[in-house]
Amino acid sequence: MILLEGQRCFLRTLREDDASDLTNLVYRNRHYWSVFEPRNQDSYFTVPVQREKILESLHHMKNQREFSYGIYDKTTNTLIGHISMYSIKRLPFSSAFIGYSIDERYVGFGIATEAVQLVVKHGMEVVGLHRIEAYVSPRNIGSIRVLEKAKLQREGLLRQLLFINGEWEDHYLYALLENDY
Repeated sequence: MILLEGQRCFLRTLREDDASDLTNLVYRNRHYWSVFEPRNQDSYFTVPVQREKILESLHHMKNQREFSYGIYDKTTNTLIGHISMYSIKRLPFSSAFIGYSIDERYVGFGIATEAVQLVVKHGMEVVGLHRIEAYVSPRNIGSIRVLEKAKLQREGLLRQLLFINGEWEDHYLYALLENDY
């Protein structure tokens, strides 16, 4: 298990017994998150599916291909989001992507920024990455602010990158290089 501690939140590797809490989180935020993420089928919002997703991420972590964490409120120990560093590639790339989602009730308190900073630190200092990237919708002003506060820089616009809710959507590519870290 990996534990990354911040001032307002901590990140912890999700365990199989976290499936119920994760299911509650994704179900509670299913409409809020669906604005910028593909909508999921009803089966996605069940404990068995979330347990399988946790087990899959633990398998990828063993192979150092992904690190997925629950984001927890430090004062209440409540699961309030999730964040992943995924698609980890070794040389010649030495890169990874990050993606995150925060419970709607916790948006605007700097928790997402802190979680991104904790994952970036782990990626650069422990995993030894050269580059960390993130995609973000141009419409997602809050997430753009999170990435920029975490010192990622906009590198360009990727046209019609993701098929979300029946439409091809453009996304910005943001990145942080180890030289800038």
